[in-house]
Amino acid sequence: MEQIQYYYFNLPIMRDALPTMLHGLGLTVLMALTTVAMGVGAGLLLAILRSYPSRWIRWPIICFVDVFRSLPQLVIIILIYFALPYAGIEFSPFWSTVLGLSLVLAAFAQESFWAGITATPRGQWEAATATGLSHTATVLFVVLPPAIKTSIPSLTNRIIAVTKGTALGSAVAVQELLAHAQSIQSVVANPSPLTLGALLYMAIFAPMVAFSRWLEWRYRWSR
Repeated sequence: MEQIQYYYFNLPIMRDALPTMLHGLGLTVLMALTTVAMGVGAGLLLAILRSYPSRWIRWPIICFVDVFRSLPQLVIIILIYFALPYAGIEFSPFWSTVLGLSLVLAAFAQESFWAGITATPRGQWEAATATGLSHTATVLFVVLPPAIKTSIPSLTNRIIAVTKGTALGSAVAVQELLAHAQSIQSVVANPSPLTLGALLYMAIFAPMVAFSRWLEWRYRWSR
């Protein structure tokens, strides 16, 4: 027990590491919020575009979704950071990580929203069309509101899964929470900073998990 406490719960080391770790925590939160805004926004837009009957719109979206649901997040981040510069396109480590995670989240968010759209009874589409609404107006004002409500429980779970990938930013030198924990660990030769990092990740994502569970309960209750 003493060895476990010394190597994994060394309070003096954790106390000294806390200020640096909090700086990394702030960057992690910023990356997560940016990823959610970009990924969910892009996913919603793709779902709306996919509702149009043109195959020239639908098939590229389907291909995009299939590709980014299949590739590991780390592979996408590394390709953006290391491969795109050969094509004359460069992103900072921060934006490489955010863009990679946003593309993955956009693919999964599109599927969640699309499932909600396709679950809308056909009669609502026909009724809206009969009143003279255009396809765009029908989607935005008739179909989308209940579709978003339907997709929220699954979407929140996916948001949690993808945003935890901010830790992958350490692979491209983003000084986020995990990168700071690993750096301090190598200096002090003690893994207690990793334990502190895990506790800080819990502080971020545990409320999100609880909120997701509450949304699922509320959705089932409302039905």
